[in-house]
Amino acid sequence: MPESTLTARALLLDMDGTLVDSDAVVERCWREWALEHGLDPEETLKVVHGRQGYATMAALLPDRPMEQNHADNAVMLARETADIEGVVPVAGAPAFMAALAELPHALVTSADEALARARMRAAGLPMPGVRVTAESVGASKPDPEGFLKGAAELGFTPADCVAFEDSEAGIAAARSAGMRVVGVGPRASRLAPDLHVEDLTALELTITGVHVRLRARTP
Repeated sequence: MPESTLTARALLLDMDGTLVDSDAVVERCWREWALEHGLDPEETLKVVHGRQGYATMAALLPDRPMEQNHADNAVMLARETADIEGVVPVAGAPAFMAALAELPHALVTSADEALARARMRAAGLPMPGVRVTAESVGASKPDPEGFLKGAAELGFTPADCVAFEDSEAGIAAARSAGMRVVGVGPRASRLAPDLHVEDLTALELTITGVHVRLRARTP
């Protein structure tokens, strides 16, 4: 059963779908890729969220050499980085990030550094000083490597951290890392996160000493 309150010492933040609404560009780029490869765009979009591009491609085209997936992923990353039309902050994200300014937090994203910077800038959000991007890990979400690295870089155990995620792959990664999860948005609502909010305006954040308390606002 979802909890009403979570307490943490550090927060690990996914980007796409959690802080930044980039669905418009993600759907444009991946629909085009799906059609180029004879795949159903709607089925493709069910797989893409939360994963690095090469992992999505491997899931959709399991017989294709991984080298080709990595090559295609480089092209996809460049395309997505150049396309920021429709990239906006998730509702409540600017105030949320401002509230976290002095708290231990890190970005843990499947985007590479260039894409993360482009999208955070387009959304008008500050880039966390600690971040784990695609270049930092050897395995994509749902592997827990990114979240474990983020916790380690902040100097906290997984049990001290709460992860913010919107996707199935991301929530699975955080749970595998031993972290509690705040699910953000409609994709997360069916995945039974520890705490769920429709967007970040619905999150109440209270800082007490070294702890931050998170709870969903009462409508």
